[in-house]
Amino acid sequence: MNELQAVCEAYEAARARGERTALATVVQVEGSAYRRPGARMLITERGHTAGSISGGCLERDVLEHAAQVMQTGAAQIIEYDTRGSEDIVWGLGLGCNGVVRILLESLHEGSTGTRALQYIAACLHARKAGIMPTVIRKMETTKHENDTYHIGARFMFAEHGLNDYARSFAADLDARIRADAQTALREGRPMLRAYETSALRIEIFFDVLMPPRALIIFGAEQDALPVVQQARLLGWHVTVVDTRARNATLERFSAADEVVLCRAESVAAHIALPTDAAAVVMTHNYLDDVALVATLLPSPLPYIGLLGPKQRTAKLLAELRASNVLLTDAQLARLHSPIGMDIGAETPAEIALAISAEIKAVSATRGGGFLRERNAPIHDERASQLVVRDFPLAPRAAVRASASVMGCRAS
Repeated sequence: MNELQAVCEAYEAARARGERTALATVVQVEGSAYRRPGARMLITERGHTAGSISGGCLERDVLEHAAQVMQTGAAQIIEYDTRGSEDIVWGLGLGCNGVVRILLESLHEGSTGTRALQYIAACLHARKAGIMPTVIRKMETTKHENDTYHIGARFMFAEHGLNDYARSFAADLDARIRADAQTALREGRPMLRAYETSALRIEIFFDVLMPPRALIIFGAEQDALPVVQQARLLGWHVTVVDTRARNATLERFSAADEVVLCRAESVAAHIALPTDAAAVVMTHNYLDDVALVATLLPSPLPYIGLLGPKQRTAKLLAELRASNVLLTDAQLARLHSPIGMDIGAETPAEIALAISAEIKAVSATRGGGFLRERNAPIHDERASQLVVRDFPLAPRAAVRASASVMGCRAS
């Protein structure tokens, strides 16, 4: 299950039980941290959680702050600074040399946090991207009675434009914020921006929501099962396609989201082939593979994986050329065969791991390999470092969040 889906389902379950809840969202990271901006965790008043905002090192202290947020209903920003040695001395024990800022919101009826979670659920259900420009810091330069820009204030819209969850900022900021939101949505990554008017200065986190990665598996033999299970573990939306009714059943592929029965020649009429999906061809039928590759290569799919050795693929492509099928270099660059990363995979489960790892690497524009040999940050720093500050931020005093934390500041 996708992590966001787990958060939404946990919220609905807690609400049905009458439990109060809070939502923690990573909004900024400087330096090293386990999770990146946009990571979320639901917290119930009983201390149960869904999702994560760290590797487990921040959760205990965040739970203490969440209890306060659930009590007061007021959102707050918590900052964990682990750039010094004090975090180890006081028991936080990270040693990560980074700063993590977290937005904590109460999910009571009608709150902005609740509307945000409803919006997330709507985007997931529609499998559409969305974005939530969210105020994470403000400094008033004049007396400003309107609390439109309180911490956690946001408006939300999706790929197709503004929707029912939308709310607008003031006219002097609206156009700029909307333009930056469209940029973040188009690039598919979160970002930070600072804005100034005659009345106030604010910092906004553009929280980008991307739908689960779509994986289309052509073939329903036994070795497709671990591929489906691995993809499900990663939270991907999985469709299994096969020509044989005996193999292609929801009972057999219970971990798949969809199972489609159609002939290889008619795939284009039955299956959507979007620009954000990956296709894996593992039918173990040469003629079906020929028909499928002929259909998939001209499609906008960014990743097409074909099971089998190089010689088989070369023969298949030669047959397509002999049939006057035009194969461009750009199309062939998206074809991965033999499929999977070179990890020495032998068993079906290991092969499934190699396939999913390659799909992830391609989607992240990474070449795979050992992280110890990477001469660059582990994570894409653009998501956390891209910030334009046009104003000095108000100083905040460092406070001890709990007996075990040092270097935590709350706004």
